[in-house]
Amino acid sequence: MRKLGFIVVFLIGWSYQASAQSFYRYRFEEPWSISASIGPTQYFGELYSFWKYNEGVQPDWNANIAFHRTIGTNLRAKGEFSYIKMSGQDPPSDPRAFRTPRNLHFRARNWEVSGVIQYFWHPVKVPNIHRPLWNPYIFVGIGMSTNNPQAQLDGEWVDLRPLALENNPYDRFITVFPMGLGFKYKLNVYMDLTFEGNYRFTLTDYMDDISAFNVSEFYLDLVDDYVSGRNPDRLRLAIRNPDFLDDNGMPDVDKILRNNGRVRRGSGLTHRFDGYMTVNVGLEIHWSRDIFDNWIFRNRINEKRFRFW
Repeated sequence: MRKLGFIVVFLIGWSYQASAQSFYRYRFEEPWSISASIGPTQYFGELYSFWKYNEGVQPDWNANIAFHRTIGTNLRAKGEFSYIKMSGQDPPSDPRAFRTPRNLHFRARNWEVSGVIQYFWHPVKVPNIHRPLWNPYIFVGIGMSTNNPQAQLDGEWVDLRPLALENNPYDRFITVFPMGLGFKYKLNVYMDLTFEGNYRFTLTDYMDDISAFNVSEFYLDLVDDYVSGRNPDRLRLAIRNPDFLDDNGMPDVDKILRNNGRVRRGSGLTHRFDGYMTVNVGLEIHWSRDIFDNWIFRNRINEKRFRFW
């Protein structure tokens, strides 16, 4: 009888220990997580103004991966690496903007790295199992992006930055300031569904290669490069207004000279910098110490080891 009682006590103790071990991962918060997301991109600048005119949406797309770490009760830090496509063009422009006759366009394929601080509505320094079902947040940060706009000429996409169409060189890399709102929904102990809107302010007016109001200050240099044959593409890319092209679609030098370069290009406002917005949906995985055993690969050996029925 004593032997049987000892066996029962032993089995109960073993079962309790196994159960405690299976829940050990829930005792402490897991500070690290990794996420990936994708969504549309909308550029704002000389070729697009959503706020002032009714021009619809001209979306491209972006994708990113990020690493997160909890640094406070309601704070998390995020390092993000993104690939961002954006573009703009005159044809869908609102006639009230007087931009349609320019016939300008651009596209960009940028790489961006940034760091942000997120502030959550609900505490995040909690065990995985205690994460709230939903948790909205705001964020702000700083980052660096490549900047190499292109335009199409004779069926080929041409890099605009090396050409300095407005005689005003600009950097290959620009500073960006991401800020916005987000929302997380808990799918399970390890995973969240994320939704985030992120607007990037910049310190450049040349993400689209357009800034000056017209070409009056530099049109003589453009004409000289065209006539001399030294770099004719500069004039062809800077002036595409049909009113200043000949029957063959080439720049009409006489018209440009007679007009003293008063050919519309941009807004001419130095304080109005370009920007872009992304709206992303993604998944975030919280990096638990036993995530592979208990979720991804499911350690069947240990599961069977603690079954007593």
